[in-house]
Amino acid sequence: MRTLDTLTFDNRFARLGDAFSTHILPEPIAEPRLVVASQAAMALLDLEPQETEHAVFAELFSGNQLWSDAEPRAMVYSGHQFGGYSPRLGDGRGLLLGEVLNEAGEHWDLHLKGAGMTPYSRMGDGRAVLRSSIREFLASEALHALGIPSSRALCVTGSSTPVWREKQETAAMLLRLAQSHVRFGHFEYFYYTRQHEQLKQLADHVLANHYPHCQEQAEPYAALFQDVVERTAQMIAYWQAYGFCHGVMNTDNMSILGITFDYGPYAFLDDFDARHICNHSDDTGRYSFSNQVPIAQWNLAALAQALTPLVEVDTLRASIELFLPLYQAHYHDLMHRRLGFTTAEDGDEELIQRLLQLMQAGQSTDYHLFFRRLGDQPPDAALQVVRDDFVDIKGFDAWGSAYLARCARAPGEQSARQARMHAVNPLYVLRNYLAQQAIEAAEQGDYGPVRELHQVLGRPFEEQPGKDAYAQRPPDWGKHLEISCSS
Repeated sequence: MRTLDTLTFDNRFARLGDAFSTHILPEPIAEPRLVVASQAAMALLDLEPQETEHAVFAELFSGNQLWSDAEPRAMVYSGHQFGGYSPRLGDGRGLLLGEVLNEAGEHWDLHLKGAGMTPYSRMGDGRAVLRSSIREFLASEALHALGIPSSRALCVTGSSTPVWREKQETAAMLLRLAQSHVRFGHFEYFYYTRQHEQLKQLADHVLANHYPHCQEQAEPYAALFQDVVERTAQMIAYWQAYGFCHGVMNTDNMSILGITFDYGPYAFLDDFDARHICNHSDDTGRYSFSNQVPIAQWNLAALAQALTPLVEVDTLRASIELFLPLYQAHYHDLMHRRLGFTTAEDGDEELIQRLLQLMQAGQSTDYHLFFRRLGDQPPDAALQVVRDDFVDIKGFDAWGSAYLARCARAPGEQSARQARMHAVNPLYVLRNYLAQQAIEAAEQGDYGPVRELHQVLGRPFEEQPGKDAYAQRPPDWGKHLEISCSS
């Protein structure tokens, strides 16, 4: 294990040069204080939990101090935002401090969000506020605990520095970890500015450091794109199976690694509604829950366009056409497991779709607790427990009969079935109202609730004594919180 002063830096992205990023130092915040830290994320850097006890921890992870080998860079990229192309975006409030090489030989980007103004701030102040930093921290670690591919969050540092949004708030910084912060928008920037040499240089960087197996293929760039398609399809399948809404699926928020990235006004569904829009700023519903699948494919097409100097168009199209069947295969596999099935049968897809239609018709079924309760007891008893949450009782009873018949064709001990279902159906989910309660306490200087919520969400499938309050249906007021892009 390592200490804060023994981290090893190997800043590969910085070595690409000034065409790809700008050297700039973070702007200090006043009275930095640790709000919450993830021991699991710290372990990725081989850091012991007790490192949080040192005052220098908050100083370093707020940018008030720097490691001598850190090399802060603001990355430049562009992207399609709500369908329209923005030619120059970049890290407007974030800095890539450097890349840490851990003892397992893995590189992890240290990315500081809320670090102050950069050349890409576009009239912004470069700051993040406490509420948005807490929300991204909680989401990053909660999704990881669910098994959903995600960037990670090491800590949130608060301060007394004032920041103006709709009202005066306080500045905070989030230290984010990922093995790469390269986005679809990076490739778009170099394509649309006709810097094709730099486009190739970026692709070579991604190949060498993140997709080395693709270098062995006859067409490495084509193999790279196909892998991105496959990873993105798997990520979106997890989102849809677990009721996660990203909220801002702009191409500059899409990771080249196929991980959930750049959390903004996200939400998990409460009562199932496929038309749910979690982003108050999304007036047209472009990024509604049901649109996440076609938008992901649209974003991949935007990336494909940027790769046309390197890959034949027909080859790119062929890879894009793989997206939907790959997504469907991953999605149905996840839903099979959530329903307690160990094998697939003809008719299973119809069974899944009919269940979602019944949920949609009433919009009164808690999406997460339904699956958890379905595994609590033998199927016939469990169906009676969840039955009252449906408006179309006759329709649900018909579905229940089909489900019982399906379960009967896969007999086994109920204890094994329950263990299998509970291993994939969470009891604890990051609901918006839980995050809001923790944020309100933190804004008053009480960090206990956000730390406890983080700990509970770190073991979402395991029943935890004394934590029943985190496993309840949300109150009515908690189902309709509006979250915007403001941070």
